[in-house]
Amino acid sequence: MTDETTLRIGHVMRRFVVDKWGGTETVVFNLCRAFRSMGHTSEIFCTRMFSEVGTEELDGVPIHRFDYVFPWLFLSNEAQGKLRLKGGSPLSLPLYRELRRRRDLSIIHTHIQHRMGGAARTVARALKIPYVVSVHGGFYTLPEAQIERMRDPFKGKPEWGKVFGWLWGSRKVLQDASAILCVGRDEFADMQARYPTKRVYYVPNGVDVERFQNAKPDDFLIAHQIPRDQRIVLCVSRIDFQKNQLMLVRAFERFAETHPEHHLYLIGPVTVDAYMREIERALAGSRVRGRVHIIPGLTPDSPLLPSAYKAAEMFVLPTDHEPFGIVILEAWAAGLPVIATRVGGIPGFTHEGSDVLLVNRGDQEALTGAMAELADAPELRERLVVAGLEEVRSRYDWASVAEQVMGIYRTAIEEFGR
Repeated sequence: MTDETTLRIGHVMRRFVVDKWGGTETVVFNLCRAFRSMGHTSEIFCTRMFSEVGTEELDGVPIHRFDYVFPWLFLSNEAQGKLRLKGGSPLSLPLYRELRRRRDLSIIHTHIQHRMGGAARTVARALKIPYVVSVHGGFYTLPEAQIERMRDPFKGKPEWGKVFGWLWGSRKVLQDASAILCVGRDEFADMQARYPTKRVYYVPNGVDVERFQNAKPDDFLIAHQIPRDQRIVLCVSRIDFQKNQLMLVRAFERFAETHPEHHLYLIGPVTVDAYMREIERALAGSRVRGRVHIIPGLTPDSPLLPSAYKAAEMFVLPTDHEPFGIVILEAWAAGLPVIATRVGGIPGFTHEGSDVLLVNRGDQEALTGAMAELADAPELRERLVVAGLEEVRSRYDWASVAEQVMGIYRTAIEEFGR
């Protein structure tokens, strides 16, 4: 155990690779960097999904990757490939053993429940240190249709890994945690109701405001040979059925009938290959196939990411489910007006009509109308930009978020030692 002023935090995750980057990776990576600036040490423990066994550093943050299996019998290679991309509860005995060996950890912060969360729980109890759980969305609030789609690869397959769930108390991960951290207000309220005696916190995601505010649009435009006068509709998000870019493509096709000068850019790592192919098929027969551009992911430290926001005219997030929506903060910081769907945690931190235009989930016609409204009303775009920038500056800087999380750690350690 370290002394009371300096902490060593072990973050447990399903995977951590740059080319499959998502919201959870953004949160953990930025917390680790902020903790380092505060004098603390963070390490990430995850499976080797889409990588290799071993340790590497990303901007000074150690990432330890371990072998794993999906503990169902008769899984095809195709099914395992789908589980790597999305869903599935992996089992990693090497990760468990390494955590048990780490007597220097002050606290464990698990960003996954199920078996790996159970492993974190069991190790924390063995090491006599506290653990906290971050719920990054979807534990209780993911739409049933999406849950079924994620279960499909192992449906009907015998699950031999249940014994480890039982041994590690996987169903007690939330119940026995020193604290539960929720990124969305809807899930925060749900967790408070389910665990009324537990410390449950609403901890919003953050953003490096200066990085996005001070970016130069020309970096992105030059890199992709885009004319400076091109009007860009931007969506930054994983290429994934959950994010519903297909609806955006169809809405953009209608929008483009009256706005021929606009182009749509979809930027994000492909986490569901079949969904990417579905988008490509839709574009193949579309009148806007030459005006929709897919860029499959930019590294988190790439200057082209904030530059893409600065080059755009508007930002659109058509997601079907979203526990928070870090990309909205990034758009605000870059000075972009935002259109998003009224789902998950989004209505909990945005202000409809003030800093965002919201449409209902799956409402393609409303999305087309909102894009047209922004395109045709520069004064509305400016009003949304001013309000969004003010909101993100005052509430969502990563340093402030990290201070809040560090306070949660301190409380957990103090109460655990009583």
